[in-house]
Amino acid sequence: MELRDLPSVDELARGLDDPLAIDAARGVIERAREEIRAGADPGDLGERLRAELEALRRPSLRRVLNATGILIHTNLGRAPLAEAAIAHVVETARGYSNLELDLRDGTRGSRQDHVAPLLRRLTGAEAAIVVNNNAAALLLVLAALAEGRGVIVSRGELIEIGDGFRIPDVLARSGARLVEVGTTNRTRAEDYERAIDTDTALLLRVHQSNFRMVGFTELPRIAELSAVAKRHGVPLVDDLGSGVLDHVPGEQTARDSLAAGADLVCFSGDKLLGGPQAGIVAGRADLVERLRRHPLHRALRIDKLSLAALEGTLRLYLEDAPERIPALRALRERAEQRRARALRLAELVDGAVEETVGRAGGGALPLAEIQSWACAVDEQLAEPLRIGDPPVLGIVRDGKLLLDVLALRDDEIDEVAAAVNRCR
Repeated sequence: MELRDLPSVDELARGLDDPLAIDAARGVIERAREEIRAGADPGDLGERLRAELEALRRPSLRRVLNATGILIHTNLGRAPLAEAAIAHVVETARGYSNLELDLRDGTRGSRQDHVAPLLRRLTGAEAAIVVNNNAAALLLVLAALAEGRGVIVSRGELIEIGDGFRIPDVLARSGARLVEVGTTNRTRAEDYERAIDTDTALLLRVHQSNFRMVGFTELPRIAELSAVAKRHGVPLVDDLGSGVLDHVPGEQTARDSLAAGADLVCFSGDKLLGGPQAGIVAGRADLVERLRRHPLHRALRIDKLSLAALEGTLRLYLEDAPERIPALRALRERAEQRRARALRLAELVDGAVEETVGRAGGGALPLAEIQSWACAVDEQLAEPLRIGDPPVLGIVRDGKLLLDVLALRDDEIDEVAAAVNRCR
């Protein structure tokens, strides 16, 4: 085909009763011109137009089948929601809600009132506040409590996590001044004590969420830091990172941190807690009130659908039903159950079963190795599975595509198998 053989936009879109047809045809013809100039044949333009229209109508944000062996996968949306949380979101989104209305007396209410009582009961805190993620929670804490003053942090906790998020940068943006103490591998309580002066606003302990230091290392316990903070009348803030409300080996709960003497804790809602993206701050009532009154609070506030999902998740903890939260259920299931899923998948696609090591992901439990199994298939299937409907993501390793079952539900195995068989 040559350039002069290309139809006009109107000719290509003729006969299609579709409001998107003209724009789609224009895009198809522009790409065809580029291909012809490059010496390539653009092929059947009518077929390409139909594919373009289908792509335009397909949602960009889509459900993905996670066969990567990583439970809390940041690129895949972190923790999947429990059915109870999803139901509460749907009910809240269907119409209007009492987001900021007190139904008892008809006056304006606070959106925080829907989850703060639950968080107080689950953490033992005097008060709680929720914003849109944990980075926002930490930013609000620093801006409200330490603007223009010093914040003491161990050098071993000046971390960088995903997408270039660095603790020193957050401190600078908040208006607080970073005061480093200790060394990279060893920091003691007395290092904090020596650094405190009249300009000190608070002591900050930061999670080492996605790494651990081993060997010749030392960090003070929360109780030790609390004693130092109380002697000098400054708050102690514990940024827990992932944050858990139920016992998970290797992760400190918010309740334990507060009981050990932290004045405030902050943590994520969409990691091991198993809820939506949210940043939760809990602790002393007077400090939480300062956060609530700060101008940044409104800019960082949580939206109504995330709030509904968080309330639905927290109520499962209140009912002592954490097994209904997908991330915790997957983390705690027996290895034999994972092997059974992998065997079933392998039978459906004529694949081979391999033992694997899964990960919690999402900056949680960085050293934990979770025994899992995968179905190994031809690595050439990786791309067609990734761009299929629904997309299936695995891990290419040693010339094979491994479809790890750690994060796959029992009822998703048939879907994965059908996708594999379609791509062959």
